[in-house]
Amino acid sequence: MLGTYIAILLLGHLLSPEQQDGTVAVEVRSVSGPAQQVEVRAGDRAAVTDGLGKATLEVPPGEIDVQFRRVGFKSKSVRTTVVEGMTVRLDVELESESVIEEEVRVTATRGNIRIEDEPIRVEVVDQEEVDEKAVMTPGDIAMLLNETSGLRVQITSPALGAANVRVQGLRGRYTQVLADGLPLYGQTGSIGILQIPPLDLGQVEVIKGVASALYGSSALGGVINLVSRRPAEPRLEVLQNVTSHNGSDTVFWLAAPRKEGQWSSTLLGGAHFQGRSDIDNDGYTDLPEYKRGVLRPRFFWENDKGKSVFLTGGAMAEDRAGGSIPFPEELRTRRLDGGVVARFVTGDRLIALRGSVMNGRHRRQFGAVTERDSQSTVFSEATVSGSGDGHLWTLGSSWQLDRYRNQTVSGFDYTYSVPSLFAQDEYSPNTVVTFSGSGRLDFHNRYGTFFSPRISALIRLPHAFTTRISTGTGVFAPTPFTEETEATGLSNIQPLSNVQAERAWSASADLGRKSGQFEWNATVFGSVIRHPVVLHETEIINLAAPTQTVGTELMARYRRGHFNFIATHTFTESTEIDSSSGFHQAVALTPRHSAGFDAMWENKEKGRVGFEVYYTGRQRLDDNPYRSESIPYVVFGILVERRFGPIRIFVNAENLGDVRQTKHDPLVLPQPLPDGRRAVDAWAPLDGRAINAGIRYSLD
Repeated sequence: MLGTYIAILLLGHLLSPEQQDGTVAVEVRSVSGPAQQVEVRAGDRAAVTDGLGKATLEVPPGEIDVQFRRVGFKSKSVRTTVVEGMTVRLDVELESESVIEEEVRVTATRGNIRIEDEPIRVEVVDQEEVDEKAVMTPGDIAMLLNETSGLRVQITSPALGAANVRVQGLRGRYTQVLADGLPLYGQTGSIGILQIPPLDLGQVEVIKGVASALYGSSALGGVINLVSRRPAEPRLEVLQNVTSHNGSDTVFWLAAPRKEGQWSSTLLGGAHFQGRSDIDNDGYTDLPEYKRGVLRPRFFWENDKGKSVFLTGGAMAEDRAGGSIPFPEELRTRRLDGGVVARFVTGDRLIALRGSVMNGRHRRQFGAVTERDSQSTVFSEATVSGSGDGHLWTLGSSWQLDRYRNQTVSGFDYTYSVPSLFAQDEYSPNTVVTFSGSGRLDFHNRYGTFFSPRISALIRLPHAFTTRISTGTGVFAPTPFTEETEATGLSNIQPLSNVQAERAWSASADLGRKSGQFEWNATVFGSVIRHPVVLHETEIINLAAPTQTVGTELMARYRRGHFNFIATHTFTESTEIDSSSGFHQAVALTPRHSAGFDAMWENKEKGRVGFEVYYTGRQRLDDNPYRSESIPYVVFGILVERRFGPIRIFVNAENLGDVRQTKHDPLVLPQPLPDGRRAVDAWAPLDGRAINAGIRYSLD
């Protein structure tokens, strides 16, 4: 009986007519006429529009999403129903992609798709979070970065307050900080993040792990891209702030949006001051004195055909002072920079040109020793991009010159000239998976030729889950600047001799879900750095064994009405060999566990109230006679802001528990180290409780 039933079913299937495809006929236009070379995709079927903007697809019957994509235009998706054997006609108009706006979304990835669709994981600190941190620390972006999961701002010179950014446990010199995709802050030194006010930032994009395939040898640990704020309406914002540590900030941001066919512009200006503080009264500065002025104009132009030009310039002058009366330390910085990004569409290709110049001069005093140096960076890049058959590709070449000259100490000057060729392709064979592959050839004038590949994949799983997998390799050209030399200068250090380039590999995988009001993500990461460069007594050397790092990141965010909650946890285990004993040990100043919780109530018409708490676990300490391992600690703070029309009044209290390293041990060493260091490393806050308050007002 069962056999007869099966036979009937098979016979019915064989005799029934095959299901026929339906036809989708599209006509695509833009404000300038028919849009040719537009990729039209429905499932696994694809076509490209002709010179009249027309294309046809043969697709199975049913409901489908028809996607339209071309460089220079905003992507679009249209849902329609296809009937067997019949033709569905779609008339679609594409909006020209504002190149300036597109840069805000995808500057850090070079792609022309949304960040959510990018196989390389890019974490974004959005405008709301930037705005929140702008009233907490109006003078710099250190807090904004330090409270981002996987990033840690590490003080490198307690006397002068210098700090850099560690990404997933890797030392700060491996982190490339960009402004709108341009290296406006150069390559050397770790004072830069303390000289960048956040008021004119639209968002911050972070790529973690080896990113040399995208940005060359300066991006061994990751990329932090600071994206400028765009002028949407005429506005003048002024922020005035005072702190309990004898500090003050006055910052303004002026926006002039464009009229038809004209340029738009913004102007940032700031004056920042802080008095010297010796909180524990031991004669050694815990917080340095500084005086800083910043001015940065930006200009924007774009049209409705995908062309745009972005110009930026900057000037910064700062004087810092700290140390002690018998051993004063000072740093005088003067920096000028300028950059341009131009993009235009020709046919079905997008051409992008970038260029920047930066020059910085320093005068450093370490007791009776004074060092004068200068650094400059010149950068240029040209790329061409296109799309078709599910591919979004980019070909490009660049050249970067990094030049350092020390007028006082000989033997450390260098000029690195690095022309490069690179390529990237993002391929979406269907709506489920997107692959990305990139490779870069760097022709370094001193360390030879390097090839840096990176491959990534984005997989969209059922029930709104997504996963990203990425791996890549890179290289870092050694310089005399380590975290130790930031605190000592170069007078006590031997010139580089037979030091090899550092090579790295990293990989990561994450699983995330964003549904309604709840979002979470879990990441596993790892990296290996071969020939790591360290300072051994007074000599910069390569370690014989690699530095190895593994870890995890967890993030959960919940939004409901005016409330926003975010919780994070980072586990990092990083090991290297001791340059003296040859035994493996944990990398110093790398907490195994760190966690944070941030709760915010915000009403744009009334104001905001926020509470945050952060935990930092134990860290191994180097060259510290008082202890070999730090004490875990918790800091918490409260922000209250009240709005009265165009005026906002705020009070922010940080580290209310008054956690301070000098409560446990002295900061000053009993005697200087051979390399000249006079203080132990900072493993906890040095400033203790800090309160700032001010007023922010906007004039439209």
